Amino acid sequence: MPSTLSLGALALLLSGSGLSIPALADTSQTFPSPLVAMARPVESSDPAPSPSGDVAIREVEPEPVVEPKPLPVVPQPIAPLPQPRRVKQVSRGEASWYGPGFFGNRTANGEVFRPGTLTAAHRTLPFGTRVRVTNLWNGRSAEVRINDRGPFHGNRVIDLAHGAAQKLGLTASGIAQVRLEVLQ
Repeated sequence: MPSTLSLGALALLLSGSGLSIPALADTSQTFPSPLVAMARPVESSDPAPSPSGDVAIREVEPEPVVEPKPLPVVPQPIAPLPQPRRVKQVSRGEASWYGPGFFGNRTANGEVFRPGTLTAAHRTLPFGTRVRVTNLWNGRSAEVRINDRGPFHGNRVIDLAHGAAQKLGLTASGIAQVRLEVLQ
């Protein structure tokens, strides 16, 4: 049964046998897939093996092309992050709170006093000033806005609205030692 070999297969066969044929060994030619590879026969102890030995031809699958993974996209922030507020002044003293009996009344700056607000009364700080109040007995803190005048009892430094007092955990005791940080 006659068989025909392609030019590339013949070149591979002859290059594997040790013979050199420059016209057939041109490597600039490309051959279509699937690639063809040939295995040489097992060499015997004969010094000159015959070129007519059995040759096995098998198809070789091309290696898959690995595409690089795309880099992850890092989202850009929509708005700049808020900067922490600077502390202008720090003081310590005793704080008290006021609430249910004053709900609905007007504060010194004209606002209606409502339950749950994070506001406070101070003797001298301007209205609208933000103050971070920290309960020194339990470490809780809250940021309040000054909207009223007071306290007018004893040596207390600030009078907290009911919502701020709850957040600081001083509604049960009524008073607590606090640190005031006036924020810019």
